[in-house]
Amino acid sequence: MSAQEGNAHMFGSLKLGKIFGIDLYLHSTFWLLPLFVLFTTLGAGLSALAFQLLFVFAVFACVALHEVGHALAARAYGIHTRDITLYPIGGVASLERMPEKPLQEVVVALAGPAVNVAIALGLLVGVVACDMLLPWVSDGSLMELFVARLFWANVVLFVFNLLPAFPMDGGRVLRALLATRMPRLRATEVAVKVGTVVAIGLLVAGIAWASVNLIAIAVVVWLLSQAELGAIRVAEARKDFGRRVRAWFGDAAPAPEPSPAPAAAPSDVAADLAARRFSGLAWDSARRVWVQWVNGVPIREIPT
Repeated sequence: MSAQEGNAHMFGSLKLGKIFGIDLYLHSTFWLLPLFVLFTTLGAGLSALAFQLLFVFAVFACVALHEVGHALAARAYGIHTRDITLYPIGGVASLERMPEKPLQEVVVALAGPAVNVAIALGLLVGVVACDMLLPWVSDGSLMELFVARLFWANVVLFVFNLLPAFPMDGGRVLRALLATRMPRLRATEVAVKVGTVVAIGLLVAGIAWASVNLIAIAVVVWLLSQAELGAIRVAEARKDFGRRVRAWFGDAAPAPEPSPAPAAAPSDVAADLAARRFSGLAWDSARRVWVQWVNGVPIREIPT
């Protein structure tokens, strides 16, 4: 579905290996999908069941490559990807952070759908080349049907992920474009409102067509969009707190009190705070973080 800030790996996931140096996991709930395929095609015979299961795993291989596209684009901007996890309704690349520059966010967001376009074009070229080189192969073979379905699956993945709603890539592109003209928090709020309209549309379509998948996707889209908005609000609140603290106490750490005996007054600020058994917040200008001290001992950093 999308790249997400945070860690998508949860207890119970199956590690499949590494792809481009990134851990690839299969979430435990993923097995509900092949189980659903098993029940819906049980009466169609073993060949139909094998075809459907192979198709599902092929589609999710494309989903994994979609997430790799996000991860490699983020890597170009120095952003590490913790892991990629596949769920029944899509995949998530867990980036250590999301780029805040609008252009970078657009590039990272569009890298995933671009992979689906590349896969679809590759399949199309392969079919055309096969028809030209092997004209005696009969039309309507299982292989042609499989490739055709996989082609359209990638087209659907491309279009679906460009819907302007979190956690789809289109929601991030919309937020990035809005952020060029308004603060990031306000841009996220507007993008989430648009995404809520999209989620309602998916819900109505799911009810009208009796599609459990669409209803589930609508609920997930709404929940994750609210989670995105909450995360941005927390991040902006932290930045605002840091600005207020710097405004109150100044940008530099307090200078040590003068002393007639240089040996008794440490020149290092940290040593001075320790010697005075300082308790409170002190600004570390080298690392640009606030440090909480208790009785002359630094106990934690407060990122801004």
